[in-house]
Amino acid sequence: MPTPDAFPTDRPPIVFVHGNGDTAGLWITTVWRFESNGWPRERLHAIDHPYPMARDDDRVPQPGRSSSGDHVAYLAAEVDRVRAATGAERVALVANSRGGFAVRNYLARHGGADRVSHAVLGGTPNHGVWTSDSHRPGSEFNGAGPLLSLLNVPGPDGHEVTPGVAWLTLRSDGNDKYCQPHGAWLGAPHLPTGIQADSPELRGATNVVLPGADHRETSFGPHAFAHTWQFLTGAPPASLEITPEPRLRLDGKVSGFGADNHRGFDPSNLPLVGATVEVYATHPATGERLGPAVHRHTVAPDGHWGPFDARAGQPYEFVLAAPGYATTHLYRSPFLRSSGMVHLRVERLPRPGTPGLAVVTLSRPRGYFDRERDHITLDGMSPPPDVPAGVAGISAATAHVTDRCHRTVAGQFNGEHIAGRAWPLAEGHVVTLELHH
Repeated sequence: MPTPDAFPTDRPPIVFVHGNGDTAGLWITTVWRFESNGWPRERLHAIDHPYPMARDDDRVPQPGRSSSGDHVAYLAAEVDRVRAATGAERVALVANSRGGFAVRNYLARHGGADRVSHAVLGGTPNHGVWTSDSHRPGSEFNGAGPLLSLLNVPGPDGHEVTPGVAWLTLRSDGNDKYCQPHGAWLGAPHLPTGIQADSPELRGATNVVLPGADHRETSFGPHAFAHTWQFLTGAPPASLEITPEPRLRLDGKVSGFGADNHRGFDPSNLPLVGATVEVYATHPATGERLGPAVHRHTVAPDGHWGPFDARAGQPYEFVLAAPGYATTHLYRSPFLRSSGMVHLRVERLPRPGTPGLAVVTLSRPRGYFDRERDHITLDGMSPPPDVPAGVAGISAATAHVTDRCHRTVAGQFNGEHIAGRAWPLAEGHVVTLELHH
């Protein structure tokens, strides 16, 4: 089995694998931390599954969603692409949530063990989000379902991991909404799940508990990064901080929702060809534009909206438009380093009858909001009323602006501040304030 310090000078390529419904863009701060500690940028790769949502029943085709077979095939092809591009014999795989299922499937049943040195699974519910013969029995997330029943068969040594690979799991001590004894976060509050906080652990792996971490922080938080770095290198990282760069080049893809980005409401990572993107520099305290657009682009078949040479420390507003979608105003925290993973998604219009003159969402893609643990403010409300008590379970809080449009709406999360403008819902606009941390 490879040892964690097997690559002291030549860092292996890392392939990051996102979770259910997510994009490669969630790894941006993790990649920045790796870069800040000296890992070569060209050896850090994050994949984007075209249809990131799992089927309700893995065995039944569902437009705009992927099966476990689709998922593992895509991962295998991406690993081969990265190996060919870098010349590396083996890569390290770092996965969040559902992404860990594809990693395990690839290593156990699709020849991946000869191509992978390390596997790190953050928040992957390896023994299920629930275990039931009657509640969605064909789901990937059912511990009694066909996929996990197969993957969790122990080997001759009693281990649940594929030999020849070094394994690490990262989990919460009880703040992961997908590792709860009841089904409240599944829309089935009276369902006994048969699951506890230790669902992500695997016999034969190094299993680490991150106290207080929510589901996404088990992969995207700074402490998850620290454990991952130490596991891959044998030593702690020099710093958990992100080292800013003086010159920034940003790029990424634009995507939408549904099969072929048109039919349905499940998130897609397919390029949204023909979408338009405008970028404006904004005032950090008010969200007001500081002049005309500093970048414009119409999305071509490659899906990219850039490249764009950004100013360090400058917040930006991204305005996305496409037929069948809302005009989406996406206000982003200032970027600290260059990235090709600034992925943007055009939003669907809210349902008819949505209250307010404007709808503004405070989004934390790399973690959830915890009413007791975090300081969260949105449009003067602290915490926002839709952030529930108890287990951290939502990554977006919404303000319904009722007094006037075009005014400033500000959000704050544990010291990270962001401001935007309340664009009118009646004219087809929606607004998101997206945090980095």
